[in-house]
Amino acid sequence: MLRSFSSLIGLRPLTSVVGLAVAAGAALSSGVGSVYAAQINTGGESGAYHARFCPLLRDALRDNRMDYTCATSAGSRDNIQRIIGKPREIGFAQFDIFALERTMLGKELFTPLRFDGARECLFMVTRNPELRNLGDVAGRASRLRFVLPPEKSGSAATFEFLRRIDPDGLGLAREVIHARSTDAAIERALGAEDVVTLFVQFPDPANPRFTKIDRDGGRLLPVLDRNLLRQSVDGEKLYYAQETDVENPRWNRASEKLVTACTPLVIFTGNPERVEDAEARRDHEDLVRTVTALEDANLTPGSSGSTWARIWRRTKELTGQSVEKMLDLADEARERAGPMMERAREASERALERGSEIAGDAIDQSKDFYDKARERAGELSREARERAERFSDEARDRANRFGDETRRRYDEFQNDRRQDDLRRDNRRDPVGEEF
Repeated sequence: MLRSFSSLIGLRPLTSVVGLAVAAGAALSSGVGSVYAAQINTGGESGAYHARFCPLLRDALRDNRMDYTCATSAGSRDNIQRIIGKPREIGFAQFDIFALERTMLGKELFTPLRFDGARECLFMVTRNPELRNLGDVAGRASRLRFVLPPEKSGSAATFEFLRRIDPDGLGLAREVIHARSTDAAIERALGAEDVVTLFVQFPDPANPRFTKIDRDGGRLLPVLDRNLLRQSVDGEKLYYAQETDVENPRWNRASEKLVTACTPLVIFTGNPERVEDAEARRDHEDLVRTVTALEDANLTPGSSGSTWARIWRRTKELTGQSVEKMLDLADEARERAGPMMERAREASERALERGSEIAGDAIDQSKDFYDKARERAGELSREARERAERFSDEARDRANRFGDETRRRYDEFQNDRRQDDLRRDNRRDPVGEEF
């Protein structure tokens, strides 16, 4: 049984917002006369979803008297969350993220509109010359730092999924953080040999990201192995092995190609049954039929001679022996990393054992110190009691002596007063007068 994607990758599931979001969507999509802003949720402003694909879909819908606008977002997972709240909107997403989230959240929430031929591909970036493919990265994951695009992006979600399906490889990564943007993550990967990033994008060699990686001495690594190509949801493959151009040809050399995993682009909306108002539901059903029936040419960027047309032409799915060779390279990289990982584990175990010995010695020493301290405290306590007793005895003796002296002086004073009284009485005359 397939587990939920959010539980697989350890991210906060969207189910916590489904109830509120569905209620909000119902409020917005029901009631004649309610204000409804129809929009197509894309991605970053400069990304292909927003800049290339959405304008074509928007214009096609306007030709069919449907008014939609393109709206930027944080990426695939953000678009999914938006459609949960507003089922009449449209969203773009990576198919791997959409399929896994839809299985977890409930298929009844969404209606897929198109799985077009365009596919986004997985790329890793590093400047480390020892890293050549996914096997190399997975074998050294515990010693590498991973800086990823923003947490709500499809790229970040894809990486977390890769970690979950590869617990003995990428799953051992200890340091994983998110940059403020995909470009910032790439910048970090180009700045140190122990940093790697992953991003999911259409393979366009003219894209500024690809040219920057090449210009700054970075390396694009294929993300491909047998385990990854086996992943599917309800019989639908999540990833396909494709040969892509990552560098345009130059006068003295051919274009550089890379075989990596790619996932289809999916366009989706909310299930019409979630729209309560009858008229609005009919409009939404008409939207589903319209987008599903659009010709591929109406949604593919560029004419036959455009840059995007050349990209599709030069990007091809690989099967059979071509893929097998790439998979063998990834397996060999993991095997090479195996002895190194074993030595690293042994070193870690020795360090833990030594640490335990040191901790044991420290505990023994602390016990000895405690015993000695307790003995010394006992001695000091005895000395303090003896000194207190001596002080008490001396104080008592001094008090007694002071009392005796005080009583003696008092007796002398009283005796002197009596003598004075007697002398005074003897000096008086018979009538009591003094001479």
